[in-house]
Amino acid sequence: MPTILTERPFVLTPPSPQNAIDLFAGEWASRFPAGGPAVQAGTVPLFEDPRMTWADNTLRELSGHGFSGQTVLELGPLEAGHTYALAQLGAKEITAIEANARAYLKCLVAKEVLDIPRCHFLLGDAVSYLRTTPQTFDVGFACAFLYHMVEPVEVLALLARTCRRIFLWTVFYDESLFVKQPEMAPRFGPGREHEFAGFRHTLYPHYYGDGVDYRKFLGGTQPSCCWMKGTEVIAALRHFGFTSVVSHEEENPFGKAISVVAIKA
Repeated sequence: MPTILTERPFVLTPPSPQNAIDLFAGEWASRFPAGGPAVQAGTVPLFEDPRMTWADNTLRELSGHGFSGQTVLELGPLEAGHTYALAQLGAKEITAIEANARAYLKCLVAKEVLDIPRCHFLLGDAVSYLRTTPQTFDVGFACAFLYHMVEPVEVLALLARTCRRIFLWTVFYDESLFVKQPEMAPRFGPGREHEFAGFRHTLYPHYYGDGVDYRKFLGGTQPSCCWMKGTEVIAALRHFGFTSVVSHEEENPFGKAISVVAIKA
């Protein structure tokens, strides 16, 4: 591992992909793909995520198009694992927006190490971008993003305005979480009734807690966020104009999660 000193920030070993990875040594969540350079990073297989195949196949079944040849808006790329997979699946152009500055820099490292084509990483708040952009996209992509939002239904409404098709994966509020991880119960507030753009639903506040290590933090931009029930995620998509919705639930360390592909007529 190269030694990078604060006063003299030089890498004195021969150039290698691992040198770039080690700029964030110990901080990576993702394991790099088997087809790329042999580097040591994280352990989560986001660069070879089976959810991508399901999303691509389901989009194709519903609309005749997977990700190939499509413009994609990706919310929260984290470490570019799904960006890489989208490029591998033939996406025409990927605009990926990341608010976490360290995650953004890791995306740039991954882009260089893996030579990810046709992608652009933007540093900033994705919701602010959605509120103001006049641009539209073929597909919106939000994996592990929605449950880190303070106003998750607004995100769904903005995606409906910006994209004709979307894929999202999110954990959702389910009491089974507290059976699996009882220590999580104090981090949730009671559910509260809420309305956004005519859609009534229940939000469950989730607090990240004190002492967050931002070098490894994978959460949202605020001290807390709001989770929803999975059924209400689906109902919100229909409320905002998605007429074809396919979903499936799965067990997750945080209780349960849902994958969704939704299409506007």
